[in-house]
Amino acid sequence: MKMTTLCYIEKDNNYLMLHRTKKENDINKGKWIGVGGHAEGCETPEECLLREAKEETGLTLTAYRFRGLITFISDECEPELMCLFTANDYDGEVSICDEGDLCWVSKDKILELPTWEGDAVFLKLLLSDEQRFFTIKLRYEGDKLIEKNVQFY
Repeated sequence: MKMTTLCYIEKDNNYLMLHRTKKENDINKGKWIGVGGHAEGCETPEECLLREAKEETGLTLTAYRFRGLITFISDECEPELMCLFTANDYDGEVSICDEGDLCWVSKDKILELPTWEGDAVFLKLLLSDEQRFFTIKLRYEGDKLIEKNVQFY
């Protein structure tokens, strides 16, 4: 199972969203997601988070919170354990991303964007200001979500 990170960076009641439009053979093509990616070597989730945020946005995160663990199971790709974060402070300016277009989106518009069905599950928790740590199991057949299971801690 591969380990990844995903982060929603906050500013002025907005999240920095990545519209995946530029990468070839991208499973996320056309979707809006947070920033993040695959852990490299022996990276911890926090090391992966900081590296990926810097690579994709140009920002150095200075305050972030580990919000949950998401297990993705699909009949089309390798299982994934994703570490979900939010960040509310950073240094630097947003740069151009080679995977898509970065855009600050009002939190009240996030759920209107084309995302994975499962992403909407954890985005609703983040947008509701849920403070408890959570785990979510998401099972897909193709791009259809067929199972979701949420636990709080």
